[in-house]
Amino acid sequence: MFSSIKKESCEFDLISLGEVMLRLDPGEGRVRSARQFRAWEGGGEYNVARGLRRCFQLRTALASAFVQNDVGFLLEDLILQGGVDTRFVKWLPFDGVGRAARNALNFTERGFGVRGAIGCSDRGHSAASLLKPGDIDWEDIFGKKRARWLHTGGIFAALSPTSAQVALEAVKAAKKHGAAVSYDLNYRPSLWKSAGGLQGAREINRAIAPFVDVMIGNEEDFTACLGLEVEGLDAQISHIETDAFKRMIEKAVVQYPNFKAVGNTLRTVKTATRNDWGAIAWCGGKFYESKKYTDLEILDRVGGGDGFGSGFLYGLMRLQDPQLAVEYGAAHGALAMTTPGDTSTARLGEVEKLAAGGGARVDR
Repeated sequence: MFSSIKKESCEFDLISLGEVMLRLDPGEGRVRSARQFRAWEGGGEYNVARGLRRCFQLRTALASAFVQNDVGFLLEDLILQGGVDTRFVKWLPFDGVGRAARNALNFTERGFGVRGAIGCSDRGHSAASLLKPGDIDWEDIFGKKRARWLHTGGIFAALSPTSAQVALEAVKAAKKHGAAVSYDLNYRPSLWKSAGGLQGAREINRAIAPFVDVMIGNEEDFTACLGLEVEGLDAQISHIETDAFKRMIEKAVVQYPNFKAVGNTLRTVKTATRNDWGAIAWCGGKFYESKKYTDLEILDRVGGGDGFGSGFLYGLMRLQDPQLAVEYGAAHGALAMTTPGDTSTARLGEVEKLAAGGGARVDR
């Protein structure tokens, strides 16, 4: 339905194109007063590949760039621990200071109760933002059927004018060879602020959208990145958000008939540590909704949306069942937010149990 390339003929089920940052986490404290940090790896596009590999046992790889120093080597080590292949990572020389290129950092505090989570990125002149067309051999990756699915998104596209062109180059190459393309709009005003604002976001995302099979994004993403608008975007209760999403998708699939599936989470934020949670998807002309997780308790909300993305793609790619896809996406995203770090520690059995209505009783 999505990829014309058979999985048996490919080395990888999916390759993600994106930046991976070293996340420095103060735990229960705050960045501004921390004296120690725990290190993780994380990045919107990469997190999906890691979830697919670690939880869902698919073969995934990363296309990105790092600077060849100890911070870059630490990122590589963390990624390898997650099972994601790094052979398509481009290594840039270290100039001793980081004037030419550097590895990106992301200071993130989790939030608690009335104090929301805060992210402070330090990613200017990063190696990934310096990628330009021709740096990654997409003909080798897709032409030789080394991967049957490409996942990338608006975060990587926003890093620089050249990263936007790399994303466009990648989706074109994937479609040329029959690979499926998923894309997470993931609008971040702070990233686009110095990259043309809304105008810049719409220009590149509208150029990429015609090559996308599976689009991930909420109402704000579709409005900001593609210029689509519906009423009800300020609603704070789930059923109105669902209605707004449905109206948005009905517009989107008319404008982009290449979309085979669209999905996203439905989140109502009550506090930083208590949300209503669920997911919705459109596929083949029908809408599908997951079970509702009311008053979901959250330890670390960062990566919940990416957890949804990997579960959703697994359901479409392997199970070929839109209802299971949205259920697995919602369940995996919920589980991802019960542990620290950007990425999930869940296993497939846990996702299946939660999606089927299982509770949190002790397993002995």
